[in-house]
Amino acid sequence: MASMEGLIGLMNRIQRACTALGDHGGGGELPTLWESLPTIAVVGGQSSGKSSVLESIVGTDFLPRGSGIVTRRPLVLQLHQTDDGSQEYAEFLHMPKIRAQTIISLYCGAARVRQEIADETDRLTGKTKQTSPVPIHLSIYSPKVVNLTLIDLPGLTKVAVEGQPESIVQDIENMVRSYVDKPNCIILAISPANQDIATSDAIKLSKEVDPTGERTFGVLTKLDLMDKGTNALDVLEGRAYRLQNPWVGIVNRSQADINRKVDMISAREKEREYFESSPDYAHLASRMGSEYLAKLLSEHLESVIKARIPSITAVINKTIDELESELDTIGRAVAVDPGAQLYTILDLCRAFDRVFKEHLDGGRSGGDRIYGVFDHKLPAAFKKLPFDRYLSVQNVKKVVSEADGYQPHLIAPEQGYRRLIGTGLTYFRGPAEATVDAVHVVLKDLVRKSIGETEQLRRFPTLQTAIATAANEALERFREDGRSTALRLVEMEATYPTVEFFRNRPQDLPAADASSKAGAKASAESPVPLDRYGDGHYRNIAHNVSQYIRMVGDELLKTIPKAAVHCQVREAKRSLLNHFYVQIGKKEAGEFAHLLDEDPAMMERRQQCWKRLELYKSARDEIDSVAWSSNR
Repeated sequence: MASMEGLIGLMNRIQRACTALGDHGGGGELPTLWESLPTIAVVGGQSSGKSSVLESIVGTDFLPRGSGIVTRRPLVLQLHQTDDGSQEYAEFLHMPKIRAQTIISLYCGAARVRQEIADETDRLTGKTKQTSPVPIHLSIYSPKVVNLTLIDLPGLTKVAVEGQPESIVQDIENMVRSYVDKPNCIILAISPANQDIATSDAIKLSKEVDPTGERTFGVLTKLDLMDKGTNALDVLEGRAYRLQNPWVGIVNRSQADINRKVDMISAREKEREYFESSPDYAHLASRMGSEYLAKLLSEHLESVIKARIPSITAVINKTIDELESELDTIGRAVAVDPGAQLYTILDLCRAFDRVFKEHLDGGRSGGDRIYGVFDHKLPAAFKKLPFDRYLSVQNVKKVVSEADGYQPHLIAPEQGYRRLIGTGLTYFRGPAEATVDAVHVVLKDLVRKSIGETEQLRRFPTLQTAIATAANEALERFREDGRSTALRLVEMEATYPTVEFFRNRPQDLPAADASSKAGAKASAESPVPLDRYGDGHYRNIAHNVSQYIRMVGDELLKTIPKAAVHCQVREAKRSLLNHFYVQIGKKEAGEFAHLLDEDPAMMERRQQCWKRLELYKSARDEIDSVAWSSNR
């Protein structure tokens, strides 16, 4: 492209390509590139002549007509000027392979376009008077049009009629505002000349969003319907309401002309004759009419685009960087070679393993939950053990009596002590197992989180499942080892009591009783032994056993966490996927592709990224070419 002449056509192609790739939004919520590309929004009240103006610019009557709200969805209309003699056709974005002929002499083609607009509107809104902000995209290719992008918006209204929701007035205004609020939107404000310009809905709205009038082009329709003896010179010459851009008068086809199927060539000729022969407007004839309006808008749009090229290029470059970064995150296409596939699988496993270790070592959250098990849950579980009930006087008496059998103990209840200690220490089995299980739950959850946080794995759901299965199987093995080790610690304590503890304690003195001062005094001053068959004797035994169990419990609070860390946490860090690696090594080459079977949504996402990246790079190159050519 060697000149600015084709710049609008280039922008049209970029806009259409963006739209086809979903790089657009409904209701004017357009992404950054769309926002940076100037467009022309056609704004006006109902029955102001918006549709007739658009048809005059295009050169054929392709829009639905009727009473009330006819335009119920935005119509993004892109006009592409083609070479002389080329066939004219229209193309809808929602049916791109079907071209409806719009050759001016064949009204059946225009009728198909008109019907498709109505049908596509009904598909979303139903056969009601409801509106929708989701646009219809239509491109028209013809040598008789100028390069333009126009957005036909629903007509502004003041009241809701039967069949419309009460919110219709505000809904339409919000929809129109979502387009005209954007700084790169050129406003084509349509007002009927047979109404006071002060009451114009289009001018009122444009004044709010464009108070300086820099973005607004005023169009007066229905000049031929004004009362005899009146004219619109005050408006057209900028005295009634001044804009930075010139006002343009339009004389559209009358309903009688439409009924008689007067073609646009004849209508344009009739419009030209009206201005040239009018005593009021003859001096403005060269700046009036739909043909002049189309050229004026095209020239203005070119100048705006040219001024916006640096900002458009900046948006494109920023988007290219974002897309390339996204592709790096998604990952490139999977290799076909089995060796490369095996390398990819192992690399993905290592990536997962790094994330998992970061959770355990503190680089990511989650590993602290294991410490929480040791520091809070395990001590809390110990405190809940029923030693008060187990070492009650009644139970101690029962255990000691059963241990002695038919013979009373002579000096100390040796077997009773051993039985009380052995059985009492078994209560620690429950917290020991619960600690191992709690650590296992945390590790399983960290596996799940690590798989989800490993960006490279997200595209391979089959491999995710395989890694999760292998990791959880390994954690089960580590849990069994941790459980057996923790229980062995408890059994070791129960099997062989620490004899020095009892040798260093007086066995037959009364236990300190905070509620009995007499007992405390007796144990300190009186050497008289207790009655070996009284409650005080058994209370003393319970006290000694309780102190021993507490000592062992304090030790287990240190050693059970060591067992869990040694058997579960350490092994998870060292060898979580070792068994999986062995299994991978035994697989056939063809099975690697199955593990690297991508999520269809991720494949679609990559494909869309590639398409958008190619579009944006192509757009950048073409825009750079145009900018360079125009500055030569």
